[in-house]
Amino acid sequence: MAEVLYEVKGVSKRYGSVVALEGASLKLHAGEVVGLVGDNGAGKSTLVKVLSGAHMPDDGEIFLDGEKVSWENPRQALESGIETLYQDSGLAPHLTVSKNVFLGREIVKSGLLGKLGFLDSKAMEEKAHAELERVGIAVPASNRSVSQLSGGQRQAVAIGRAVAWARKVIILDEPTNHLGARQAGEVLEVIKEAKKKGLGVIFISHTLPHVLEVTDRIVVLRLGKVVRDAPTSEFTGDTLVGTITGTISTIPEHDA
Repeated sequence: MAEVLYEVKGVSKRYGSVVALEGASLKLHAGEVVGLVGDNGAGKSTLVKVLSGAHMPDDGEIFLDGEKVSWENPRQALESGIETLYQDSGLAPHLTVSKNVFLGREIVKSGLLGKLGFLDSKAMEEKAHAELERVGIAVPASNRSVSQLSGGQRQAVAIGRAVAWARKVIILDEPTNHLGARQAGEVLEVIKEAKKKGLGVIFISHTLPHVLEVTDRIVVLRLGKVVRDAPTSEFTGDTLVGTITGTISTIPEHDA
């Protein structure tokens, strides 16, 4: 097994009297896809926000490449190589595909025009198209606005952007939600490509067949606690559902 790339140990998060996470731990290795599953209210979204730097945990520790880190905001996590795709995709509909791919990382023109803040739209269009093609995302011309794309195409652009920019970890929150079978299949292939690049991938989904297809390991949350952490090969569809709902007794966590 490759080295541990990203890890949280004993993370807890409370909102007033509500305990969203209680002593949750998760490891992610380079070139590994980990599925994070659980019913609504299990704590998945809170854990994702802790991992992405959106929320600071009340207790616990976070490690990146074996070094303890503390994110004060998502930008710090982003600059450390952690890309997060939330369910709303985070795209700006009025901007073109290329400008969305380079949102926050815009290329400016050289010379005086660049100093004045003029963007190099042509360079961004060419690079955006090449990057999306490299990670297996097929979308129309990158100079079209996102508002002109279908829902599936918008999701593809968002995922392609995340994979193209990620240097260490990519966190995908319900990336196949509301997609047709073909488009969902393309997303799963992109996840496999990210794994081949040596990225660590955390895949959150309610679509359990997709989780079983593409992950190496599955972490199950229930009521804010990790109740199972085991290789995907140890689950079937029925046992995964049973573990999520609590109808199957949990097994001691696998030492990943």
